[in-house]
Formats: sequence, C-alpha cells, structure tokens
Amino acid sequence: MKHADQIPYYAPDGTSLGFRSLAAAKRLIAGGFVKPSYGRKGHLKAIWLRREDGSNPVETHAPTGTKYSFIENLDHGRCWKLRRLDRKDEDGVDFTTRDVFVQVLADCLVA
Repeated sequence: MKHADQIPYYAPDGTSLGFRSLAAAKRLIAGGFVKPSYGRKGHLKAIWLRREDGSNPVETHAPTGTKYSFIENLDHGRCWKLRRLDRKDEDGVDFTTRDVFVQVLADCLVA
C-alpha cells in the first residue's frame, strides 16, 4: 500500500496507534468512532480516537498551571517577581525544589 493511502491513527493523548487505510479511516469517521483532521486543501491528514466519554480528543486550550513569574507594580515602575519554589508535599512536610531548579538552570547555561 502506498504511503498516501495510509492515514495516521492517534489516541486521545497523542500517542500513535499506527496507520489505517483510507477506506478504513473513512468507515471509522462515518461511524463516529474517530475525529478527523484535515489539511488546508481538504485532504484527510489523521484520525483521532475519541475519549471514553465521547468528547473531542484534541484540547482546545493548553492546560494551565501555577505561574512562577508575574508582573509586580512598584513605586519606581513594573518588574517581574518570581514566586517562591518552597512548597509542602502531600503529607504536609516542607520540601524545596530550589536546588534542583538551580542545577537544571546551570546545566542549561553550560550546554
């Protein structure tokens, strides 16, 4: 089978599930089992397996998390303030990730 006849098949988390033939991909789309991805010219580029609840497998927004830097307004102007990295674990015991963060930063600057 030619590569053009093979359609990539992905899990909802983005891991590859292999390839399907164009005919098989169209059957899966018609049955509502997968979500198709089309290129700018309308050609089928990939198919995505739906989540267990039937929702869209592709996230529309990036997941949000803790922001470690934010703008702080001071008397002389605005500047970036960094959030402290000291936290508590699940048991309430204090721990720090500062040493690991500094080591990663130093390794990035050396390389």
